[in-house]
Amino acid sequence: MAASNSSFDQTADAKNGEDFSVHVFSSSAELLEKLHEKWNSVKQQPYPAMYSSVYGGIILDPAMMVIPMDDHMVHRGHGVFDTAIIFDGYLYELDVHINRFLRSASKARIASPFTFSELKSILIQLSAASKCRKGTLRYWLSAGPGNFLLSPAKCLTSAFYAVVIDEDFAQCKEGVKVITSAIPMKSPLFATMKNVNYLPNVLSIMEAEDKGAFSSIWVDKKGYIAEGPNVNVAFINSDKELILPSFDKILSGCTAMRFLQLAPKLVEQGRLKCVKTTDITVEEAKESIEMMYVGSTLPLLPIIMWDEKPIGNGEVGELTMALSDLLWEDMAAGPESQRIPVPYA
Repeated sequence: MAASNSSFDQTADAKNGEDFSVHVFSSSAELLEKLHEKWNSVKQQPYPAMYSSVYGGIILDPAMMVIPMDDHMVHRGHGVFDTAIIFDGYLYELDVHINRFLRSASKARIASPFTFSELKSILIQLSAASKCRKGTLRYWLSAGPGNFLLSPAKCLTSAFYAVVIDEDFAQCKEGVKVITSAIPMKSPLFATMKNVNYLPNVLSIMEAEDKGAFSSIWVDKKGYIAEGPNVNVAFINSDKELILPSFDKILSGCTAMRFLQLAPKLVEQGRLKCVKTTDITVEEAKESIEMMYVGSTLPLLPIIMWDEKPIGNGEVGELTMALSDLLWEDMAAGPESQRIPVPYA
């Protein structure tokens, strides 16, 4: 019976295929008109501006925000990226993100077509052109377009792309549930560079969503806590020690590093005993009284349940919110070294 159904399905598919006609666009003008139809139906443009080194400038028309199919980042995953925040008209921690971006590029053996200063200037001008006052600025460096081979040797030059994403975000005051991921985590070489190969990250968060959780936690082969799919994780134990997992096998998050600089203020106030990075086992982590994700767009998200067991009393902790306040205050009114005003026209 199964064989018969399969045969029937194949026959039906063949008949349907005969009736399926693929349109051939006769001109670039016709194609562009079609793309504009799509974007004209969008109430609010989510991507107000893009930069492309392939085009050599800033693009405001969303229909033209594309990259070549033969770019090695597209078909081989040979690319790196990073993200900065636009908050109240300021770019937050742009310098440290660009520095990490260039470190990732070096590990991926991609030479930047621009210097640090040129990259920074492009991103600031792009943010200004977007007129976006609150959102994210995401940028990529690829081995570049040229062919569909495995090796990038015949690519003429690397390519730099950036896009402003207009999105609202607010301080996270509600706790979330997480699970321990069964998806294998990346090796240290790939985990410590922010590359575009995010399939393990995608599968990990999909796994969590399938189980009704917000996200997941990776644990390494030795049983130590690693990180979340796209964020760092932090714990407060019963001794009031704030602990982040060591960064030797995971990405050193820019927000996590700033978090470590700000958190000692609570030590000075006597609310925390100490702040440190060290290896922490699953057993130790699950005994924490408070737990949180730390990442650019959060910047801090309380975790109240892990693998269906409550963290502490199962409620958002007082210290978690105090730490969250420190980060939000830094984003809103921190020193000039952390915040660059966007020169809107």
